[in-house]
Amino acid sequence: MKIFPAIDIKDKKCVRLIKGDFENKTEYEISPVDQAKKYKDHGFKNLHIIDLDGALLGKTVNLDIIKEIVNKYDLEIEIGGGIRTIENIRQYINAGAEKVILGSGAIKDKEFLQKACRKFKNKIALGLDAKDGNLSVSGWKENLNIKTLDFLREVNDFGVSRVIYTDINRDGMKSNPNFEETLKIAEISNCPVVISGGVSSIKDIKKAKELKNKNIEGIIVGKAIYDGDIRLDELVKEDA
Repeated sequence: MKIFPAIDIKDKKCVRLIKGDFENKTEYEISPVDQAKKYKDHGFKNLHIIDLDGALLGKTVNLDIIKEIVNKYDLEIEIGGGIRTIENIRQYINAGAEKVILGSGAIKDKEFLQKACRKFKNKIALGLDAKDGNLSVSGWKENLNIKTLDFLREVNDFGVSRVIYTDINRDGMKSNPNFEETLKIAEISNCPVVISGGVSSIKDIKKAKELKNKNIEGIIVGKAIYDGDIRLDELVKEDA
């Protein structure tokens, strides 16, 4: 089970949102670059970064911060937020990102997703962010009448190399991940699936590791780290 400690960037700061609400955010004193160093120093190998400014504006905003993190620390980074063009993807891959996460751009334009998967083999992750079973886009401000499972079935053969499933109702709430829904995704997905949203304690990590589905690749941990509910030295022991 890969552990993906999270960094969400807004106005050059580390922040955490409650259910994706930009009006309900907590800012942290530590910079994204220093937070990445903290993760690296504890021995983590993977990192999940979301450019929230990019997600809101629909374009790449914090490329300079991503480049600095990649250049300074040897971490496998997945990056998402506002990536709408092939050029955006190329910028991040050239900067050294291991995976580029496509969300709104891919969901609204399946041809874009297919083209990206063909052009950047094994580099495209698909972010499926859902509220009550339906997909949400544009920084979670727009709810679509599209079932998550139905959309995945439509794009399953495109060549996506990772699916990140987030239950928006649980994100930032520390109310336990939606394991049940994630398992449904993992059962039909042609690629590995990462659990996101709601991790509250080390128990959630242990439960994720016990799930009877080899297609579940890892889990993202954010607010529980920043709030001190999970200690990094304890968490890194679960990372494999």
